[in-house]
Amino acid sequence: MHRLGKLASFASLLAIGAITLRPQPAETRQETQFAGGVVFNDLNRNGRRDPGEPGLGGVRVSNQVDVVRTDRRGNWRLPVVGDTIFFVVKPRGWMTPVTDDQLPRFFYIHKPGGSPTGTKFPGLEPTGPLPPSIDFPLHAQEEPRKFQALFFGDPQPRDKREVEYIAHDIVEPLVGRHSARFGVTLGDIAFDNLSTFEPLNQTIALLGIPWYNVIGNHDLNFEAKEDRYSDETFERVYGPNFYSFDHGPVHFVVLDNVEWSRHAETNLGRYVGKFGSAQLAWLKKDLELIPKDQLVVLMMHIPIPNTEDRQELYRLIEPRPYVLSVAAHTHYQQHHFIDAKDGWNAPKPHHHVVNVTTSGSWWQGAPDETGIPHTTMRDGAPNGYAIFTFDGNQYSIEFRAARRPASYQMEIHAPETVERIQAQDVEVLVNVFGGSERSKVEMRFGERGQWMPMAKVERRDPKYEAVFERDKALASPFRPLPGPINSPHIWALRLPAMPLRGVQPIHVRTTDMFGQTYLATRAIEIE
Repeated sequence: MHRLGKLASFASLLAIGAITLRPQPAETRQETQFAGGVVFNDLNRNGRRDPGEPGLGGVRVSNQVDVVRTDRRGNWRLPVVGDTIFFVVKPRGWMTPVTDDQLPRFFYIHKPGGSPTGTKFPGLEPTGPLPPSIDFPLHAQEEPRKFQALFFGDPQPRDKREVEYIAHDIVEPLVGRHSARFGVTLGDIAFDNLSTFEPLNQTIALLGIPWYNVIGNHDLNFEAKEDRYSDETFERVYGPNFYSFDHGPVHFVVLDNVEWSRHAETNLGRYVGKFGSAQLAWLKKDLELIPKDQLVVLMMHIPIPNTEDRQELYRLIEPRPYVLSVAAHTHYQQHHFIDAKDGWNAPKPHHHVVNVTTSGSWWQGAPDETGIPHTTMRDGAPNGYAIFTFDGNQYSIEFRAARRPASYQMEIHAPETVERIQAQDVEVLVNVFGGSERSKVEMRFGERGQWMPMAKVERRDPKYEAVFERDKALASPFRPLPGPINSPHIWALRLPAMPLRGVQPIHVRTTDMFGQTYLATRAIEIE
């Protein structure tokens, strides 16, 4: 996936208004080793440059190797490196066209010969000769300092039925009830069946906001013999495998850290987490044009700790005080604070978020009353999504469980009944779904008790263990859950000695690293 170029069919992009062609003087047409065009203000939003629509100066354009700015008339010029993707870096206060499925069209793919044949899912048709001018339309839009975005991790449907799970479990409850300006899927858009791209895009489009996509290890053409050909279907549908854009005061970068290869003797395919030198060289150039006080958000599929060349990435972002990175892939929620133990050289640890997965445990587990598998993640947290709020160079994150209220942020585990004399030996466990080592978790027993700090522990979620055993024992055709893991967000504290008799409340209060506080209560009977 780390080749220097790829892109969608020229004819299809022209049809949806992603690019327009403009005649050039004859003396420039013969300069075939360069491409050029204009970034312009598409005043009537028809995707074509009409008379009176001015070029826009200072806008960044890239070919996945270099990044240049347009001149004052909006002109840009870049080398053609084989099959090449050209894209405009959406600036603050402007927007590119989107398709009917809300997919941003900010790129042009130059692939004269088309994609290699022999793959199960179609790639790109031949784009033919390089057009005389590649023009990128933009239109103005308001982008405030503070805004929200939705982040989905691994929707990963195997088939149309699982696309319907996503529609009913995730999308429908959000329609008309969110304030996000755009959304991102953090890879594994599909589960090897790339024919689900289209129905899933149509489903997510119901949210009514532009939707960006990251490539994952299950979004590949596995018949490809080389990494550079493994994402031909992804690029036909979504565009470049790595790119950047601005929204409000934040710079967002989509990265591809899935490197695919095929063993020459066994013919078996495999992938590793890796950015590759070419992509990192492009990222260096991209970041050189971003002020140091601007928040940069890196979005990828495989978590940074599982990426081979992460040290090279660290060197690029260590000098920047405001960088957040987000991934998915593991199917459990986790916050990493990368420091010297992982070779990080900056004084302040780097915050890396492993996002909650939309598919939870791959749409596995017993169906609930609606017929949708409960698909609880193996850390004991429910499937869902995250809401990111950006404000200047600051941010906050909210965990959201599928089809549950915003207040559902934790699960308290305690017995139904306890003998009063044995209470002090009973441990209460709390799974704070979006919690991290920087969360403060406290428990209060009864209405008159004092708030007491809970300790973060390495434990399996007791409810998940019970559900795992229950599902395994059921004689049903559904797919069983994956085995439990030590959850990275469990806290523990024992009950007080000799509590009052009767049904008593256990109150838990948690405040996360962003200052957001959540409350939960569980009843317990003291006999």
